Amino acid sequence: MRALFRDRSEAGDRLAERLLRYRDRSCIVLAIPRGGVPVGYEVSRRLDCPLDLVLPRKLPIPWSPEAGFGAIMQDGTRVLDQEMVARLGLADSEIDAIGEEVLQEIRRRAAVYRGKRSEPEIAARVAILVDDGLASGYTMLAAIRAVRKQRPQAVVAAVPVTPRSSLEKVARSADEAVALYVSDALPFAVASFYRSFPDLTDAEVKRYLEEASAQ
Repeated sequence: MRALFRDRSEAGDRLAERLLRYRDRSCIVLAIPRGGVPVGYEVSRRLDCPLDLVLPRKLPIPWSPEAGFGAIMQDGTRVLDQEMVARLGLADSEIDAIGEEVLQEIRRRAAVYRGKRSEPEIAARVAILVDDGLASGYTMLAAIRAVRKQRPQAVVAAVPVTPRSSLEKVARSADEAVALYVSDALPFAVASFYRSFPDLTDAEVKRYLEEASAQ
């Protein structure tokens, strides 16, 4: 697979082109850390709207932590792949314990990234949820479900790349789902679509937020 994007910043700039109709509306870009933040930064810059964070995290399979069986949000909102949970034989108590461990990391990130900044005002705004790509789609689904509780005008899920199956799942929960490239090929790896795809640090996430708030 030939890389489609030089890096996340280029992907964000190109994704913004698909979202320019929201530029004159009351919108807010909510990026999923860490990889979604450079993408979201470019989208917010082009749309001239605030950048903030939404913090879903994958629920990892205990014996295969690179894979997940769902996702959880900072407020405890949880979305599970029920078929996988049944296949794995995970008990409710095991799921709860994994969820609590993941929530500790979410809370740590929230404290580091947000500091003394208040939570964003989402009610009656178009909430544009951005990541650098979908895998299973469950982190985006958890984010959508949690954001909906804050009564936005609409929820838009936007990513540069995604498998078709994941986009279809997300599209059923969002008011609009936007993707630049939709793949039918398996296996699917978000990183393969980028020439440069480094892991981001907490400090880099904070820098993007600080730069966005200074604009």
